[in-house]
Amino acid sequence: AALLLRPARGLTDRLYCGRRVCYEVLGVSRQASKAEIARAYRQLARQYHPDRYRGEPAGGEGSGAQAAHEKFLLIAAAYETLKDEETRKDYDYMLDHPEEYYRHYYHYYSRRLAPKVDVTIVILVMVCAISVFQFFSWWSSYNEAINYLASVPKYRIQATEIARQQGLLNKTKEKGKNRRSKEEIREEEEEIIKDIIKNKIDIKGGYQKPKIYDILLFQILLAPFYWCKYIVWYCWWIYCFTIKGQEYGVEEKLYIIRRYMKMSQSQFDSLEDHQKETFLERQLWIRENYEVYKREQEEELKKKMAMDPRWKRYRRWMKNEGPGRLTFIDD
Repeated sequence: AALLLRPARGLTDRLYCGRRVCYEVLGVSRQASKAEIARAYRQLARQYHPDRYRGEPAGGEGSGAQAAHEKFLLIAAAYETLKDEETRKDYDYMLDHPEEYYRHYYHYYSRRLAPKVDVTIVILVMVCAISVFQFFSWWSSYNEAINYLASVPKYRIQATEIARQQGLLNKTKEKGKNRRSKEEIREEEEEIIKDIIKNKIDIKGGYQKPKIYDILLFQILLAPFYWCKYIVWYCWWIYCFTIKGQEYGVEEKLYIIRRYMKMSQSQFDSLEDHQKETFLERQLWIRENYEVYKREQEEELKKKMAMDPRWKRYRRWMKNEGPGRLTFIDD
């Protein structure tokens, strides 16, 4: 109510050119074109620019230069107001409707405080940066997994045997002019073994081989396609299994089991094949069977924790000492 009762004002010191009319400051009419406004600004700027002003002091030393400086700032403010079509439209509306003070105040400061760079460009740059970091981070994790598997004797022996059968290791031991040092031969053999591991072992989960379609940028671009695909699939699911009452296939059964377990697709794919076969044998896509399986797993976990020596020590410590007492026991 206090804001509404405030008396309306026309020109104020804090908006645009203050108490002066911007058109009068530049010496142009309200119907002037952008070219006329720019021409008037250049003429006045050359006349009152602090570096070029050569007027005589009007009252005391430096007062003429100070007045010219203030005049130049006013000219610059008038030009900044009138050169932009949207700002000029707001200013003309203020001249025609001086009583709407708070509306003019909001439009003026919303334009002044608005970011100079397009928000869309900022978001696009951020998404691209995150996508690049995401892709190289996945490649680093994938290479770490390959290096680890190459150091495991079981996989290394198998990869070496495959390389010998394919005759890849024999090519590294050349003679004559093409003979290389032992270090070069060792590095080449290491790369051959890693390549065989990459081709023969399907790494799943967080260390799987990165795909460019999995990064954030492509996920955003393909989001409409994924949504349409999901809607079509959902309608197909309702039609086949709810309306027509068809029996579930293997993929549909595994999908229902994965939903019950609240696992992502990558987590479920990282499970061993024999585990998935066990799920199918126990018919876990049926809710009642899954609830029984879940209780069994919880009971088995409790038994393992009860038999675990570390868990026994922890329970004994909680019973005898407690977390609030001082103790010198390391574990």
